[in-house]
Amino acid sequence: MAADKVAWDTVELDEGEAIPALDGYDILIAMGGPMDVWEEAAHPWLVAEKRAIREWVAEDRPFLGFCLGHQLLADALGGTVGPAAASEVGIMDVGLEAAGRGDPLFAGLPETLTCMQWHSAAVTALPAGATLLAGSPVCPVQAFRVGRAAYGLQFHIEVTGLTASEWGCVPAYAVSLETVMGAGALGRLDAEMAAALPGLNRTARILYDNFMGLVRNG
Repeated sequence: MAADKVAWDTVELDEGEAIPALDGYDILIAMGGPMDVWEEAAHPWLVAEKRAIREWVAEDRPFLGFCLGHQLLADALGGTVGPAAASEVGIMDVGLEAAGRGDPLFAGLPETLTCMQWHSAAVTALPAGATLLAGSPVCPVQAFRVGRAAYGLQFHIEVTGLTASEWGCVPAYAVSLETVMGAGALGRLDAEMAAALPGLNRTARILYDNFMGLVRNG
């Protein structure tokens, strides 16, 4: 976005910042987090975030959600999110469905995408009218679209060389990491990430360009 001279504002809801008036914005992006969509009592800001997402998407405006943001999109629009059948943590593959292979967001990408996963919750039922775009054996809903350009992606491609170590400092992430991958998992994941990073970055660049194309041509 910096290279494209796109201006953006970051809002840290978990740090007490409030959602601003969204009338002047073109895109809404919701990132991940260690909390779950149903933990509204512990994280009251989830209520306002879901409302903002619901109102934004109701106007058919471009939205992109990663991990928790993907789950919030589903929950806000009447889908179901719950504990995953099994946690996914590490470098894994996601397969595009037929609809995903024909979707402009994934144009120019292979049918099998290598990505980074770090989640223990999953979308278990899509909102009415949503289109399933990608899945995996453990988590059947890895990506979906609502309307023209509102997308949820359970997986991560928006990573850097520091992502594993930074997220490993979050207690909830550290617990899930060692539960799935065993003691000393952070070092192994960091090595996996380093090896996969060039491919992840290429995928992220293509997906970003595709999404911005949808925004500009909308």
